[in-house]
Amino acid sequence: MSLRQFEYALAVAEAGSVTAAAERLHVAQPSVSQQIRGLERDLGVELFARTPSGLVPTVVGRAFLREAEVAVSASRRARATARATARAGAEELVGELVVSVQMGFGTRQLPGALGALRRRFPRLEVTVFEEPSSAELDRLCRRGVLDLALMAACEQSPDDAHHLGDEEFVVVLGAGHRLLAADRVERRDLAAEPWVRFDRDSALDAVLVNALRDNELAPVTAARVSQAATAVRWAAHGLGATLVPASAVPPGHEHLVRPVFPAVTQPVIAVLRSGAGPAETALLEFLRQENWSPLVSH
Repeated sequence: MSLRQFEYALAVAEAGSVTAAAERLHVAQPSVSQQIRGLERDLGVELFARTPSGLVPTVVGRAFLREAEVAVSASRRARATARATARAGAEELVGELVVSVQMGFGTRQLPGALGALRRRFPRLEVTVFEEPSSAELDRLCRRGVLDLALMAACEQSPDDAHHLGDEEFVVVLGAGHRLLAADRVERRDLAAEPWVRFDRDSALDAVLVNALRDNELAPVTAARVSQAATAVRWAAHGLGATLVPASAVPPGHEHLVRPVFPAVTQPVIAVLRSGAGPAETALLEFLRQENWSPLVSH
């Protein structure tokens, strides 16, 4: 087995066909087919099933592809670091830093920290992506795919996680809503509200469910979205209330925001990969220096 085979298998899974994967990889279609067949022969399993909509990974294939993703990601980072260091000299930090942020958390603080990091290491390339699921972030951290993860604390948080601060959650209401007349909103006053919610495996949705459950309430779902900014905009148009971190409220919507009482807060942590280097350590320090105090007053 080779990393090239892993890359080809990942491309087929993403594209849904050998032909489309070959186009993305800029190689001949027979070459991709041959590599996939050879990989399946070496493994002794079938990685893909043919369906009317294209090739889809089998159960075994999905398990294999998760590990292949880890191997390919690590290989790319190693190659990029070695090549860049050879060009720049050993004294300047170069390469790629892979950061994942749990959707909606650290929206205000991360840009400033990354700006400071780039000023210290101008040749460092940073890749940032959002992930809604705590379980998936935990898996990626354990597999070594991520250099740093910024996420909400949970029961599975590792013992060596770094507490950065707390995100305060606010309710966003439609223009003209009766509850906007108050400086803050009692949780129990939200009993009759429909909600713009998040994906079921999202940490943001869990915060809403838990906050209402504390007052023996259950959210009535008006809509589900994937992004905090989308939830705010939909709430602003009257589709329902939404509960988001204060730092995730887009500019121009502050007049529709109210803190809730009792307050809803969520600890935010940073998790570094094992054997973290100077880039990860520096980013953690810059994140600590950011302001994590609430944006709204009670």
